[in-house]
Amino acid sequence: MRKQIEVPYFDQSIKYPTGCESVTAVMLLHFLGFPISIDDFIDRYLEKEALQTIDGVLYGPDPNECFVGSPYDEEAFGCYAPVIKKTLEKILPENAYEVINETGSSIDYLISKYIDQDMPVIFWACINMREPITGPEWRLSDSGDVFTWISNEHCMLLVGYDEEQYYFNDPYENHGVIGYAKEIVKSRYDAQHCQAIGVQILQEL
Repeated sequence: MRKQIEVPYFDQSIKYPTGCESVTAVMLLHFLGFPISIDDFIDRYLEKEALQTIDGVLYGPDPNECFVGSPYDEEAFGCYAPVIKKTLEKILPENAYEVINETGSSIDYLISKYIDQDMPVIFWACINMREPITGPEWRLSDSGDVFTWISNEHCMLLVGYDEEQYYFNDPYENHGVIGYAKEIVKSRYDAQHCQAIGVQILQEL
């Protein structure tokens, strides 16, 4: 039996080559009744910081704190769950919605807590479920610590499941709703630090 939540779909491929996190978050916002544009989400609410080279050393932000580069730039990187949580909290009324960083949660838990209750989940994995690759390194601007990016990072909206697959609104290359085998999804989710964001409705507006 297949469970699938119907959610508005947006494609990232034309204008937002590294904007999977933003496009996915906007899909969830539209589902919740907040029809913000992707450009507004990126330009007005998302915190961003570019990489820069100083004395031959590459410095940049922590992707747990802001987006690394710009979602409009194909050479940019991305951001992690705390950044999208913070961005959603700027948009959603705090008395009506709770945005929860579910990083570290099992997929079964996310299914039970959210999907089975008809709430999609923002979910980190890998582009087209490719192998994760140890990516570029840079020094964090604030601490000077070395940070290593896991390449092929990707963010999608988990919208359903059946016995064999999990289903996503996948903004990459206009995939639409796509199913991926459960075992490979779990592997790629683990590779990207088991990051996910859920939203709970506290009261109807």
